[in-house]
Amino acid sequence: MVFFNAPEHDSGAATFSAPVTQAGSVSHSISFDSSRLPSIVTKISITLTQDGAGGFAAVQNLRACVIAGDQVLELAPESFSQETGIIVLELYVRSDQLKVRSVWQGFASGLAGLCNLYGIDVADDAPGEPAAAPTLAQKSVNIAKTVVTLDKPGSSHKVTLEKGPSAPKMIRVSATWIDNGDGRDNDDLDLRIGILRPDGRMSIIQAPDKRGAFDADPFVFHTGDVVSASASAPGIETVEINPAISQLLGGKVALVCSVYSAVENGAVSVASLKPKMRMEYGDQVVECAFEFKSGFFSSMSTVYTYVIGQIEIDQDQIVLSPSGVTSKAASEATPWLTRKGDKLELTMDGPEVFKGHPIERIGKKQYF
Repeated sequence: MVFFNAPEHDSGAATFSAPVTQAGSVSHSISFDSSRLPSIVTKISITLTQDGAGGFAAVQNLRACVIAGDQVLELAPESFSQETGIIVLELYVRSDQLKVRSVWQGFASGLAGLCNLYGIDVADDAPGEPAAAPTLAQKSVNIAKTVVTLDKPGSSHKVTLEKGPSAPKMIRVSATWIDNGDGRDNDDLDLRIGILRPDGRMSIIQAPDKRGAFDADPFVFHTGDVVSASASAPGIETVEINPAISQLLGGKVALVCSVYSAVENGAVSVASLKPKMRMEYGDQVVECAFEFKSGFFSSMSTVYTYVIGQIEIDQDQIVLSPSGVTSKAASEATPWLTRKGDKLELTMDGPEVFKGHPIERIGKKQYF
């Protein structure tokens, strides 16, 4: 067992890191070296306990992030009620490969329940009282997610929107990027979501001052600004989309997802940070990671905006496609969508957007 009072496994295969608090969020992490993993170990469970009032029902924006090289898997639960101890995920070995299973199974008996489940002795709450058996809260268990990767021009993937009370309650879209290793503090990207409404108007979402809302117009919410990244801890910014957005706004909705590097970051190639877009809906995961030819960005360090992908949502399905479109050199223009018949047209001539400043219109183009 590895935790804050026993931060390293005897084999060196697992190491606990002290929690880090940044921008109001607390991150807990454990690093694994699979080469040191004893051969008798076939499964590792990642667990959490919550001693505060309300248990995990009171914890907001709970996420799990698994990072292996340049691959990032982000997992999130549906909701909790009385749980004070949860199994977040499991790492297991199959065919000599390490795999991940999303679990999010909760116990109302907290640490004692988790320890008893795994056969670990815990001290009794009072002398002579046997430890209570773990009470398993009624919680559905998510199966391993299906991942589709889109990295070719013209490719796309459709995901059917589920109906009924058991349908997923959220579409989660995240952008990830890493430090490019140039030794400079220039790895702060911003995830921007341009929203083409059914009536042809455009809106834009960006943290921290244009975060939107999940249960109110525009039914897209940015969870917060991230200001740094590294090779071992990629930057991740996430937006949450209401699956009923098409119905709520009155028709098909299109979203253009881009990352932006402010001019104060200096001369840096956005593509050198290897940005990727990831959409999660239930157990469906679609990644967009457009691959440029080697050297494409070697002389384009003043490109500030990189469009990762586009998403179309109606009342029946979600359609995703990678992009790879960039702004012109030294241009602050934003991605702009126009619908022409059944086709979407993407141009890089939308109004400029700066944090903390009102957005000025450009000709007939204006964000609402």
